[in-house]
Amino acid sequence: MKELIERLFDITVALIAIILFAPIIVCVAIFIKLVSPGGPVLADIPDRVGKDQQKFRMYKFRSMIVNAHKWFEEHPDVFDEYKKNNFKLDNDPRWIKGARFLRKYSIDEFPQFFNILKGDMSIVGPRPYYDFELVEQEKVFPNTKADIEQALVVKPGITGPWQISGRANINFPERIKMDADYAKSKSLIKDIMILVITPIALFTKKGETY
Repeated sequence: MKELIERLFDITVALIAIILFAPIIVCVAIFIKLVSPGGPVLADIPDRVGKDQQKFRMYKFRSMIVNAHKWFEEHPDVFDEYKKNNFKLDNDPRWIKGARFLRKYSIDEFPQFFNILKGDMSIVGPRPYYDFELVEQEKVFPNTKADIEQALVVKPGITGPWQISGRANINFPERIKMDADYAKSKSLIKDIMILVITPIALFTKKGETY
């Protein structure tokens, strides 16, 4: 019954969000085609790791050049910096025009509401990690293995404890600990509280999107 209620909550919030943000979604899709006509509207990125370590394609508006991840193959020095900097770059050379705005206010994440309808994600949950990211981080921080496993027992979310508590400014051990603690005590009440706090965290600009 608990899982059914949580699933109905996810679907309801996702449908409301899609209806409310439909004009923005359409405008962003057109904008991306205008400023970067050679590529798709949605980002072509590696799969993320979901519940029970099942991989899935996370929908996200493209805010980078085409084949942005493969770009690292020709720039291994930048990829090393990317990994050392918690798998992000403050001024990513792969960004297209307008990318900073889209990412700062999480507009690039709006397509993830469709992931929720599919059942890949929840409104609230741990950050959706890349598989290679978890492998690399566990090598650097071997004591995070248990927290990684715990975080993957629930669906990843559009928002979550990490995203409202500093987001990209939090290092991996702290972040995965937050996600693991959330997974241990997940509840609808906690999800609603996180959802309510999310706009405040977003507009106080605590970090970047994932």
